[in-house]
Amino acid sequence: MKVATYNVNGVNGRLPVLLRWLAETRPDIVCLQELKAPDEKFPEVPIRDLGYDAVWHGQKSWNGVAILSRVGEIHETRRGLPGDPDDSHSRYIEAAVNGILIGGLYLPNGNPRPGPKFDYKLRWFDRLIDHAAGFIDQRLPVVLAGDFNVMPTDLDVYKPERWRDDALFAPEVRAAYFRLLDQGWTDSLRTLHPDETIYTFWDYFRNAHARNAGLRIDHLLLSPALSNRLVAAEVDRNVRGWEKTSDHAPVWIELADAPPPRAREKG
Repeated sequence: MKVATYNVNGVNGRLPVLLRWLAETRPDIVCLQELKAPDEKFPEVPIRDLGYDAVWHGQKSWNGVAILSRVGEIHETRRGLPGDPDDSHSRYIEAAVNGILIGGLYLPNGNPRPGPKFDYKLRWFDRLIDHAAGFIDQRLPVVLAGDFNVMPTDLDVYKPERWRDDALFAPEVRAAYFRLLDQGWTDSLRTLHPDETIYTFWDYFRNAHARNAGLRIDHLLLSPALSNRLVAAEVDRNVRGWEKTSDHAPVWIELADAPPPRAREKG
């Protein structure tokens, strides 16, 4: 099963790119971020025409997340991260699909740092960590996928010395990411590519994509119940070079089929 995450940077403005990528690569489950569209403007019909069911949590002009599936019905379990009833940002959606639980997320950028946006980012990260701990405690098969807006290590950013004061690379943010991993989550891409320079985002400016001056900020994390099924993890970097494309590239993993349940012994 192929599970992908893609920050589309405007689902309607980039719709031809999204539809082309879906048609060419046929991922089974997809998490989308930065829809930048209210619920009623989500392009459900053309996505369904490609064979995908969809659930989404939209917001006018900003944020917005969605889950697509072509391998079974999507059973939505949550929209919005718990822990702050006043949080109006559309940044989290969760659903059971084909035997696994998918948490699709768009973590806040947090710039400028310091400031209220950075404080909100840290609070949001704490809420994610608290929520994710419940999945681990229940030993559920979970994928947390999306734009985390964090480069975990120096290997994940071009010229890290230029990013020391940025909210995506702040020590507090990286520490939060590793607190999350320490619960038992597997960083899929880094696990299979431990020493590679591999990015998921390239700015539109300064010819960043051609120079491979990028960042790795889009992640797929696996709970312990899924980590032994990981067989591949890659970035579709070529999509970043398409016309009118997002500044992110799709990231995907392949999971082996679950082994059949063991038969109960008689006697």
